[in-house]
Parts: sequence; structure tokens; C-alpha cells
Amino acid sequence: MKEWFTAREIADLLLPSLPATERGVRKMAERDEWLARNRAGAGGGKEHPLSALPAEARAAYVARHMDALDVPVAVARAAASEPEAESVAPTAVEQRDARLAILAAADRFAEAAELGRKRADILFCEAYENGAIEVAGWVRAAVRSFRPRMLAYWRANLRAGSTHRLAVDKGATRRGKGILDTANGGDVKVFCLACLSRNPLFTADHIRDLVGGQFGDELVAPSGEMVALPPIRTFQAALKAWKVTHKVELTALTDPDGFKSKYRLSGSNSMAHVRAPNQLWMIDASPVDMLCVDGRHNIYVAIDIFTRRLIVYVTRTPRAEAVCLLMRRAVLAWGVPQTVKTDNGSDFVAKATQRVFAAIGIERWLSDPFSPEQKGHVERAIGTFQRGCVRLLDGFIGHSVADRKVIEARKSFAQRLGEDPREALCVELTAAQVQHYADEWVVKKYDQRPHAGLAGKTPFEVAAAARDTIRTVDERALDMLLAPAAGKDGLRVVTKRGIRIDGSHYLVGHIMPGTQVFARMDPADMGRAYLFSPSGAEFLGEATCPELAGIDPKAAVAAARAEQSRIIAERTAAARAEAKRLTKGPRLIDLALRHVARDAGKLVDFPKRTEAHTTPALEAAAHAATPRSVPTPVISDEIRAVRAQLAAEAREEPKVRPLHAPDSPKGRWLRAQDLERRLARGEALSADDTQWLVGYVAGPEYRGYRATYGSSEEESPASAG
Repeated sequence: MKEWFTAREIADLLLPSLPATERGVRKMAERDEWLARNRAGAGGGKEHPLSALPAEARAAYVARHMDALDVPVAVARAAASEPEAESVAPTAVEQRDARLAILAAADRFAEAAELGRKRADILFCEAYENGAIEVAGWVRAAVRSFRPRMLAYWRANLRAGSTHRLAVDKGATRRGKGILDTANGGDVKVFCLACLSRNPLFTADHIRDLVGGQFGDELVAPSGEMVALPPIRTFQAALKAWKVTHKVELTALTDPDGFKSKYRLSGSNSMAHVRAPNQLWMIDASPVDMLCVDGRHNIYVAIDIFTRRLIVYVTRTPRAEAVCLLMRRAVLAWGVPQTVKTDNGSDFVAKATQRVFAAIGIERWLSDPFSPEQKGHVERAIGTFQRGCVRLLDGFIGHSVADRKVIEARKSFAQRLGEDPREALCVELTAAQVQHYADEWVVKKYDQRPHAGLAGKTPFEVAAAARDTIRTVDERALDMLLAPAAGKDGLRVVTKRGIRIDGSHYLVGHIMPGTQVFARMDPADMGRAYLFSPSGAEFLGEATCPELAGIDPKAAVAAARAEQSRIIAERTAAARAEAKRLTKGPRLIDLALRHVARDAGKLVDFPKRTEAHTTPALEAAAHAATPRSVPTPVISDEIRAVRAQLAAEAREEPKVRPLHAPDSPKGRWLRAQDLERRLARGEALSADDTQWLVGYVAGPEYRGYRATYGSSEEESPASAG
């Protein structure tokens, strides 16, 4: 809208209260002392501002040059959020929005014309009624005319947050009192709604036939009178009204997912507990609404709830590896999160995903099955990416079935012309190019756009202003954790041929057979595997497949054997040295008997309770074993004399000395022989005799005599001598 005018331009405008000639405008400007400035450009002269003109002239000029206005977004949002707005009929909502649009136009009119509120409202009402104010057609259709007092009333309700009072519902007095609403005490209406819940595609004709079959050809009016079944037009009007007034209830009955998405109460500020970056992430996946040269792909999206930052990863198939690669991009870019929330998809609950989360130290939350509203932030982020970025890419196939029908029609037409359907769909991008455009869109568009959930700030601003500590990880360690596991779970048992992975044997010389390991494959070299303990907390080394690594198998086997031999030799060196020492010391049986003898002296055998047991056979055997009486022999006098002489000699000093003293080597050998014979007969030895015998048998003296004379069962040396 122009702000400065020459006298000629003012005259040509033909505004009220102003002369229609250039000379008259100049005289009026001089008389009323209008503000003026020298005109720039050729010709020079003076020009005057719009504010210098009379109020009527300013109002007329502003009314002519105002753009058609709609309801301001902030005003419309505030009106829709009022609790009373839910009960306002659709026709009344249109009346309310028309009045709000008029208020916005009146405020702009007063501001542009630089008029006071009362004077501006009077002039605005006149201009609107004369058609000089440009507004949308639906606004003028809803409100034909109004007075300044009505404008003041509308403005007061807008300030008070009571815009529902601007909704004029002309049919409110009649609504809900029709024959189908009240017939049979309301049972007819309930029956009709039940039929619609069973099948929303029922027409008014279907419903009328069903009502006739249920209630008959006559209905009971509220007054008690019987009235004929209404015509089809009445059913059409009633069904149309019910589908509006009972929209939420019917949606809950016929489309549960739509009800959860649009109407179910979700509350606000449900993530108020998130107060720092990386406190909570949400991740999810969805097919991307476009075709690449190698087919359709999927996108995995991670969003940081506090900053609303996004990470997008494009992949061919939805698998656990894709989740891990998404986490790699996010962790390297943002740091390690405390918690990640996902749904129950197989790629999110896979063992590989759980193992990576546990290894990095990330807590995992699972939303309830079939409850996308529990992770609404990432669901909306995916929708924003699909609409904001994918829609601009070549190969876009639409967001809905209707969009895809149009694409299919184009494809069929292209086929009829003998044209490649890919060319008709403009399929030109590879997955790598889509990933590049996705990253560029996130950095340049999404991160720089104000977000309502961030109080009008951008994700970049919130992330830059945060002062919380970011937990980072070593990229090489992270890549190792994300390396694919061997087979399904990565667990393998080392055998004498190494470990078997996908039909190939990987040689392991430094780990003993029978050991269970967790194997990760090297993405850059399929001939190499990294081995960890089953828990993943200890790195054990590498395993190599000679065929896949391009190594001479014989040389690799020889090297593995040499390493195994070295480790075995190192681990058994102490044991071999001890075994060699045992060959020069006491025999193992001697050590065992010494231990038994020591323990025998510590044990006491308490007497047991006994009772006599006998049988006829035992009694007969006992009788046979009883010694018989022997007749007393008759001793002659000569024998008695010899015995007396021998007794007298025995009382004298002995003239015969023992051949071997008990403490001599020969005596000890004889004692040992005697004790061994007693043991062989089953006799019990005393503790002292047992201890002495075990110690003596372990000595070299015993072994020497034994080597010379043999065991005690053979002829003793005394008898041999």
C-alpha cells in the first residue's frame, strides 16, 4: 500500500472530502498545512503522506487497497481450543469464523488509516456495507452487514476468550426435536446409529427399510400419537445431521484407529519430564513414499524429544542391522542417549538390537502393542519428512491410496504408449541420493524451522543452547559393537577345526577347543571374525578363514597349530616340572599310604550295639568247632628232671645273645616283616606300629632289604640263614 502521494495522484484518487483537481489539492494542503517532502526523481515537486489526508479520505483509500483477509491462524487456533467449541454446530462455526475475519479486517483498517477505534469502526462499517472492503466470499455470505456496536461486542468476546458466543446457530432451537430424534422415546435414533456403526456405508434408503422392519410402518411421536414412517428425505437429513453431531462416537465405533488418531484424548505436555538432550529418543520405521531405481525403500527415523532433532536413515529392508546403523549415525552425531523408546517390531526387539543397546548402556522402553499414540513424536516426524522432503523427490508415489491411483493410471497410460513406466514416474534417484537429500533437508530445512513444541524455537537453537554433558563413544569401538554377529545369535563353540560360520571354518589357534565364544564378522573382510566372551565383555582375539582371506591353508593351519602348541606348553610348564620332580621323590602310593596312616590315627571306632544271631546250622557248626578234652599225658621222672634243669639254667644270666638287635637295620627290617605278616592275616595294628611301618616302608632301607630278600611272604632272611 502506497504511503506518499503528489497533488496530481491525490486528485486522481477521487477520495471523499478532497478536491478532484490538482490545484484544489494544493490549495487545501497549503491551507491545512499538510506535511510535505521534496519528491525524488524527474520533475521534482512536493508529495504528501497518507496520514496527512482527512480521516474520511484515508479510510476510503485503505478500504480500496486492503487485501482480502481470512481468519488469522493464531486466532483460529485459540477459538478451536475453547472447551465450548466442541458443541458448536458446523454452520455456527462458519458464522464465528466469519466474524473473526471481519474483526481482523477492522483492526487492520484502523491501523493502516491511523484512526481511533470508534471513528475507524464507523467508517469500516460503512465501507463494508457499501462493498468497499475486500473479504472472502464466504465471509460476506455469512455476515451481510453490522453496526459499530456489534463490532465492539465481537471484540470484547474475542478478548475474553469467548469466541463461541460469536457462533450464530439458527437451527439450534429445532435441532434434536425431529421425528426421528424423538420417535419411540429415542429408540429409533439409537437403532439408526447402531446400524451405521455396523456398516457406515448404509444409505438413507437402507436405514429406512431397517427402521420399518424393526418398528413397523408407524412410529410413536412424543405426544403419543402414531405417525407414518417419514419419507426418505427426512432420513437423509437426519443421517446427515447425526454424522456431524455424533462424529466422534461414530468414528470410535467404525474406525478405532482413526478415533485414536483424531479424537481420543491424549493430553498435552506429556513429555514434561524430559529436561535435557539425549534423555529420551524415539525411533520408528516406515516405507518411504517414493520409488528408487532399485525399488522401494524404507526410512528409519530417530528424534531427540528435548531438542526435536532428527536423524533419517534410508535402507532397503527393515532389519535389526538397519536399527543398529541408525543408532550409529545418531550416537556419533548427538552422543549416547539414556533411553530409547520403540514399538514391538521384530527389528526393534531382535537379539542383535538388544545386544547393541545393552553393550552401549542404553535403557530401552517398548510401547504397548497397537498403540502408535505412545510414540506420537516420531510418528509425526516421519509424516513431516514424507510431506516436506519426499514429496519433492523424483519418483514420489503419493501418501494415500487416492494418490497412488493417480500414479497407477499414469503408469498404465505409459504402458499403452510403449513407454517405460519408470520414465513416466520419473524414477531417477538411487538410495544413496535419497539419503543425501534427506540429510540436507534435515540440516537446512527442518532444524532451522521454528517448532511449536519448542515455544517457537528451532531444534538447532535448542540444541545449541543446551549445556548438558554429552556422552561420547569411540567410533572404532562403536563400529566393532555394530559389526554383524555370526549366524542368528553369534555364539559358537571352538572345535579342533576352529569355528564354523556359514559353512566355512575359521582357524583359532589361541583358544582351546570346547570354549564358547561370541563371534562378530568384519564387514570389510568376510575372511575375518572377531571373537569375544559369550557376554561380550572380553575380547578374545581374531579368527581367520584361509579360503576367504586369500591365505595359504597349509601355512595357516601350521601357524595355528604352532600357536596352540606354544600356549599349551606355556600353560603346562609348571605341571610338567612338578611331574618330573615326582619321579625322583617318593612314589605316589607311598604318599597316599602316608596320608591314610595319618588319618587312621585320628579316627576312633565307637562300639556298636550287637545281638546274638544263630541258626540250627550255626549251632551245629559251633558244636563241631568246640575243642574236645585231651587225655593228660603221663610224664616220666627222667623228663621231669630235664625240665627242672632247664628252668634252673634259665634263671641264670643268659648265655645266648640276640642275633640282631631291634634298633639295628636288620632288626627294623624284621619288625617290618612281622608287622606286614600280621596285616596279611587281618590283624589290627596299633597307631604307633602303623605310623612306624608307613614311614619305614617309604625309606630307602626298606627298599634295599626288599630288593635283596623279597617280600614277607617269601622265606625270611633268618630262616634262609
